[in-house]
Amino acid sequence: MSNARFKENRYFTPKSQKLKDSYWFKFKIKHNSSSKKNWIIEFFDQTIDDLSIYYPDKEKEYIKNVFGDRYNFNKRYYNHKNFIIDLDNQTNETRTYYVKIKSSQSANAIIVLRNVHWFVQYAVDEYLIFGLFYGMVVVFSLYNLLMYFAVRQKQYLYYVLYNLSIGIYETCVDGIAFQYLWPNSPIINQYSFGVSLFLSSIFGLLFAVNFLYIRYRAPRLYKIIVFIIIARILFFVLCLIDNALFNYKIIEIIPLLTAYFAGIYIYKRGYKPARFFIVGYSFLLLGFLIKMLMFLNVGWLPYGPITHYSLSFSFVIEMIFVSFAIGDNIRHLRKRKDTVQKRMIKQLQINEKLKDTMNDELSVLVDVRTKEVQDKAAIIFNQNEELSAKNKLLQQQAEQISRMNALLKEDNQELQVNIKEVTRARVMSQDVDFEEFSKIYPDRETCYKYLSELKWSKNYSCRKCGNTTYSEGQLPYSRRCTKCRYEESVINHTIFQNSRIPINKAFYMLYLIYTTKGKISSHKLAEILDIRQGTCWLYGSKMKKLLEERRRELKNMGSEGWSKLVLEQDS
Repeated sequence: MSNARFKENRYFTPKSQKLKDSYWFKFKIKHNSSSKKNWIIEFFDQTIDDLSIYYPDKEKEYIKNVFGDRYNFNKRYYNHKNFIIDLDNQTNETRTYYVKIKSSQSANAIIVLRNVHWFVQYAVDEYLIFGLFYGMVVVFSLYNLLMYFAVRQKQYLYYVLYNLSIGIYETCVDGIAFQYLWPNSPIINQYSFGVSLFLSSIFGLLFAVNFLYIRYRAPRLYKIIVFIIIARILFFVLCLIDNALFNYKIIEIIPLLTAYFAGIYIYKRGYKPARFFIVGYSFLLLGFLIKMLMFLNVGWLPYGPITHYSLSFSFVIEMIFVSFAIGDNIRHLRKRKDTVQKRMIKQLQINEKLKDTMNDELSVLVDVRTKEVQDKAAIIFNQNEELSAKNKLLQQQAEQISRMNALLKEDNQELQVNIKEVTRARVMSQDVDFEEFSKIYPDRETCYKYLSELKWSKNYSCRKCGNTTYSEGQLPYSRRCTKCRYEESVINHTIFQNSRIPINKAFYMLYLIYTTKGKISSHKLAEILDIRQGTCWLYGSKMKKLLEERRRELKNMGSEGWSKLVLEQDS
């Protein structure tokens, strides 16, 4: 490294801006062997990934020591969050030291010369302050966690997660997390501060939404906050892909300002607990602005412990005021609850008075109504006595009518049988038209029933296997053999088999041919039955032929002889 390439530093706190480059720093220390103090060099920024220091020994040969949060914590000379190296003070020379810094995030080159005695006292005080700070974070988190379990409101849980996220972020920035939480996993240092900062933004917004009841008090603002949360999540995913994006911490000003603006907006709309929320976030915003000014190397800003830990101080103040806001919210809710209870008690008293008044009025009305009912009951009792006497008389008359109805029913049935027999005899003995013939055989159902009775009058016998037991078939009045499953239709093996004219008209055609002894013409049948002459000639010829074949058998059969033509003769 050529000394000519070094330039004089003009900033109070030098920074490494280009993340892929290495930065070299050179400084001189004048040693004094008469000093009885032990001296060290301390590097304040714990987020430096790779820090190399070159210093001369007695032979003026340079020795290299390597530090950084990319190496395991146990490789350090001192078990301290900062990077520390001892100085050899056994000389009176002025020695030149070189430091090389390379980091994946913007790093501060804060190099301090201290004596060990002062450093020990400073380190003890610093760790004590850290203990108090992180203890407050834990206490506030436990308190709000207990509040969550007590009232089951999500705002307390979000505030607990927000506090813990901020606490983890501070431990990452201070180096405490690397020292105590993951000392042997330095890779976590590349993501821890970004993840914790992301979680603090998300949970901070969720807490603001629930604490300020933004969804109900400001629906449009609620939609904006939801959009910001989604955008922050998407940016976090990009940061996981390229962790260099974690260095753009300035974007956290967006959710912070959003929550701050939401507090002011809700406070103006009459929500009083928001005033402590606004004060707390004002301090948090101030600490964030100081950190931004330090990042931009503003010259007029005094650098020291107050500015270095400004965000931590702001967070403590914010925790206190937000706790006041939560307490004020509880008082506000309790006051509303008391008001509602008082209104309920007052309403209950009014209802009680109203109930007493109504009961008194109802009691008077009930007495009047009872007297009316008693008077009407006496009248009804007298009427019931009269009705009972009339009912007895009516019952006697009903019994007489029932006996008369029974006699009339018997006469009626006998009359119907006689009429049926007379009608049938008349139809079968005289020339009647189709309308009168249809009174006996009005439809297919009646014809099928008659054929069934005629066909199986001498019991059933299967034509295939001779079995005499059967069950009902799928067709009307058909029979199926229980043995061979042969199903015989009611018109099979009858003169009506394969007939394409209505069965009742086929009956009447057979009757006409029988009663006219086959002398009726097909033209006459077509006219009577309203069927084509060709069809009448076809079926009439078949019936006349059968009549000729059985003329001797049908001799002296009378009106029932036509039914003998229905069945086929067994061969």
